[in-house]
Amino acid sequence: MKILHHGNGNILSIIFKKLKRPDGFVMQLENIFKFNGGVHPDENKTVSTRLPIAKLPIPKKLTLPLRQHVGHVAKLKVKPGDQVLKGQIIAEADGNISAAIHAPTSGKVIKISEEILPHPSGLPDFCITIEPDFKDTWVEKKPISWKTLDRNKLIEAISQSGIVGLGGAVFPTHMKLKINQSQLINTLVINAAECEPFITCDDMLMRERADEIIQGSLIAQTILGAKECVVGIENNKTEAYEALKKAAQKTSIEIKVVPTLYPSGDAKRLIYLLMGIEVPKEKRSVDLGIQVFNVATVAAIYRYLEFGEPSISRIVTITGAVKVPQNYEALFGTPLSELIIAAGGSPNKTKKFIMGGPMMGFDLPSIHVPVTKAMNCVIESSPELFPAPKPVMPCIRCARCADACPVNLQPQELYWFSKSSQLEKARDYNLFDCIECGCCTYVCPSNIPLVQFYRYAKSEIIAQDKSKEAANTARERNDFRLARIEREKKERAERNAQKALGAQEKQADDEKKSTIAAAMDRVKQTQQENIKN
Repeated sequence: MKILHHGNGNILSIIFKKLKRPDGFVMQLENIFKFNGGVHPDENKTVSTRLPIAKLPIPKKLTLPLRQHVGHVAKLKVKPGDQVLKGQIIAEADGNISAAIHAPTSGKVIKISEEILPHPSGLPDFCITIEPDFKDTWVEKKPISWKTLDRNKLIEAISQSGIVGLGGAVFPTHMKLKINQSQLINTLVINAAECEPFITCDDMLMRERADEIIQGSLIAQTILGAKECVVGIENNKTEAYEALKKAAQKTSIEIKVVPTLYPSGDAKRLIYLLMGIEVPKEKRSVDLGIQVFNVATVAAIYRYLEFGEPSISRIVTITGAVKVPQNYEALFGTPLSELIIAAGGSPNKTKKFIMGGPMMGFDLPSIHVPVTKAMNCVIESSPELFPAPKPVMPCIRCARCADACPVNLQPQELYWFSKSSQLEKARDYNLFDCIECGCCTYVCPSNIPLVQFYRYAKSEIIAQDKSKEAANTARERNDFRLARIEREKKERAERNAQKALGAQEKQADDEKKSTIAAAMDRVKQTQQENIKN
């Protein structure tokens, strides 16, 4: 890849050339549509791809958060003291946008308590802690014949699998397969880009389990009813590319090479690269007939339907300044410390680890947090690899951030509005279109942490919107209360008026009856006197 810089320092054009290996193998870039901006940071990927995927041993305890996915928290189905089998549902999905949690191995539930999670907040949440019995006894596996089963029944079955987007989004997979009848899917895109530096879990999965990925892709394509399926893979993954091409030989799946350019792994950027289709900000890709799945997600679908194995583990890259960077298949709930030990530990004995990539990842609050469905990579961030940030200098309005922004925003304007808390102006400049990829921060010569300002502004706007919503709700409730009081007052007055009118009518009726009775008495008396005379 060659980047052409012009006099003003802006990246005005990118020429993608063939990537040729020393052995003569060529990955050809054909029919690729270039999106605006993007950066090419040091990849740092080869250090963790020298060794095959290793299987991490069962740890002494597993801590499984109930919140490992987008949507409603899973509902508990076990209690302390319960014996569980591997693959057994221990927390069921609560509604459609939720995902089940399964026991990663057999053992005993020893507690249900709040534990620290691998999350930027560092706050605790409810978790199920299992003490393994090391027998690894499976619950009865129930493979599903996906070629003969009805589409709706397939989706219903997958809703019990606990599978979520393993590329980091962790959105329940069955909901992405459950498309409305009005939304016809023409193209299934399999995201094999893995553009963030250091992360190689998908790369190694493709090298070693390409058949599972292709079979999972065919399953997803069948369920969605998509006419075509295309895999987008970056041109720095030659071994993975060859494995996928071989596995897809007898299928109609197209393996398409995209340039190694961050953030090509973003779903909308990948769609544009492959198809030249720009997804408008107010729409989703499914509105345009396109659905996107990560390679690890479709492989998990295949494992569940073919072997009856729910989502109980994932491939995790442990890299950075550890002694032996490698990819491991780790059970969910495994303490991060076990991964670190397996990778030979940190020669620097640092305690700072990043979850995810260096561009969009975050610092972990502890090395004892559990492996979750969202944990694709952990980086030991020693000072040698990640030196302390340089002093922040004033913005010089060089516009490099705008050139690098893949969403065509104006980062410098968003920076000023965010810094000065002009939140409505930031919103007007499409702040919420920002995907927080970090390209602007990466290229800023003044070392301004631009993304942090955008996150701050977003959080403030969201808080204000929630406050306004709460105030509006309170006002509506108060207006309803006042209206109810006024209505009850009127109804009470009407009832009182009716009672008063009824009393008057009764009094008049009584007086009338009394008058008639008196008249009749007088008539009787007159008649009696006439008889006597």
